[in-house]
Amino acid sequence: MQSNMNHRRANAAATSALIAVFLALFIAPHCGAAEKRKAPEPPLLTALGWTNLFDGKTLKGWKASDFAGSGEVAVEGGRIVMNMGNDMTGITWTNEPLRIDYEVALEAMRVDGSDFFCALTFPVKKDPCSLVVGGWGGGVVGLSSIDGYDAANNNTTTYHSFKDKQWYLIRLRVTAERIQAWIDDEQVVDQELAEHEVSIRFEVEPCRPFGIATWRTTGAVRNIQWRSLQPAPSK
Repeated sequence: MQSNMNHRRANAAATSALIAVFLALFIAPHCGAAEKRKAPEPPLLTALGWTNLFDGKTLKGWKASDFAGSGEVAVEGGRIVMNMGNDMTGITWTNEPLRIDYEVALEAMRVDGSDFFCALTFPVKKDPCSLVVGGWGGGVVGLSSIDGYDAANNNTTTYHSFKDKQWYLIRLRVTAERIQAWIDDEQVVDQELAEHEVSIRFEVEPCRPFGIATWRTTGAVRNIQWRSLQPAPSK
């Protein structure tokens, strides 16, 4: 009987060792990778290379987007105010934009209204896409569009509560592999691009290739900046 007990103990020890090896080789690395994938660092505003796109005084470099029924666009108190339109009001960058491997940062505020106060339209190489903040009644955040589905109906859809007259820091990163976005310190988008198509809803066409718009809402933006992630050309 003692021999049987020793044999069982040896088998149990061997089984435990095999399980430990399996966990170490297969489970732990995947868990670690998942943790890293879930928590990428947002764009650092203290990093070098940021370029200001708004001088705080004029619309230099921008124009009011050509929306039918647009509200007034004005510079007030160091911010660009896009007054409530029927339906949309926005601004469009008039110079050549960055198109891949870049980051954007800006602050946005809903001043009045109940829908999106920042739809940031941006290039992904030759294709456009929009990051919608506060849409569909005030709380939807997501990309419009992924595989033809807009921000309220794809895998990037999330729901948030936004207060009027409060600034929110919005950060965007566009690379050849993925689109990522943060609001304040919370990551709200992490969309892979492989085997997916990006596009925009037809309503935001006047904001192409790079612009910001609101929907039946007065919104304000300030501290608009971007930076390239591509290496500087050698001299």
